[in-house]
Amino acid sequence: MKLPWLGAVVLATVVGCSSTPTADPSPSSPPPSSTPTSAASPSTTPSTSAPASPTPTAPTPSTPAADPVSLPALMAKKYDGRDLRLGRVITRTDAYTRYFVTYASGKLRISGILNVPTTPGRHPALVLNHGFIDPAVYTNGRGLMREQDYLARRGYVVLHTDYRNHAQSSKDPRNEVNLRIGYTEDVINAVLALKASPYVDPQRVGLFGRSMGGGITYNALVAQPGLVKAAVVYASVSSNAVENFNRWTRPDAATAAAVIRAHGDPAKTPDFWRNMSAVNFFDRITEPLLIQQGLADSTCPPVWAQQTYAALKKAGKAATIYTYPGEEHAFAAAWPTSMARTVAFLKQQGV
Repeated sequence: MKLPWLGAVVLATVVGCSSTPTADPSPSSPPPSSTPTSAASPSTTPSTSAPASPTPTAPTPSTPAADPVSLPALMAKKYDGRDLRLGRVITRTDAYTRYFVTYASGKLRISGILNVPTTPGRHPALVLNHGFIDPAVYTNGRGLMREQDYLARRGYVVLHTDYRNHAQSSKDPRNEVNLRIGYTEDVINAVLALKASPYVDPQRVGLFGRSMGGGITYNALVAQPGLVKAAVVYASVSSNAVENFNRWTRPDAATAAAVIRAHGDPAKTPDFWRNMSAVNFFDRITEPLLIQQGLADSTCPPVWAQQTYAALKKAGKAATIYTYPGEEHAFAAAWPTSMARTVAFLKQQGV
């Protein structure tokens, strides 16, 4: 099961793929070319109008005792993210030091990287949730390389979690069959572990996720309201688990069969699939969100971002969406603009 995870029109108010997913962009793999969006274009003017696509009607989640593989189970779970250990220094730059790190996530130990600014004192911090990269080829800290550097150079402590089954992290053999819900647990525990770091101001912590990591970010926000102060999502997968399953898992016959054996087909076990879909729990979100989406995204359809934004708005949540004509899944020409907007948004929220 491979989960990859509008020029710049802003829909600012209260509120985020039937092809093979792509990995996060990195300096070693240049992003696809696209038509630049002019910063002076009238299309950059903020708007409070809702997206043209209709607001989806979210089914009501079921109320019986939570399936252990479900968002309600994550809501009820007690988390003990802790023991963030700094390992070897990977590199030192003029602006930050990059460490190999591990932290505890339940019974597992998760690896990652930590970028710590060279400036003294406690810093705002971000947990970065990367998109899909095959664990067989993934290496420590591999996703979101551009963002790791950019954000650390602007004063953020950056914890990029590898997730379970990646790099030096502990193994979870049920992870794929259980629709990777364990990644959400790893991210929640990453935030808690990071807040205990002497480098971090625990009142100024946020989430940043792209592609698959965007979906994980939505899951974390509904599972543990108040966990962070704000969140940013790029080019996310759908907030409806059925859409993700149909786009990437069904074509993989073996994985799809294993998932259906364990949890049922969406048409036959709708309660399970409702309870795996963050869109059905957006009323729980307390943090403001920024959604960034390229309109030429061939991996995660832009309509997913628009539908998620509309559902968040309908739930009365604070969110902003920027869309970028011509930008593909990885972002290219508009990436610097999008990152400047990301930092401005985070600072406005006190992160």
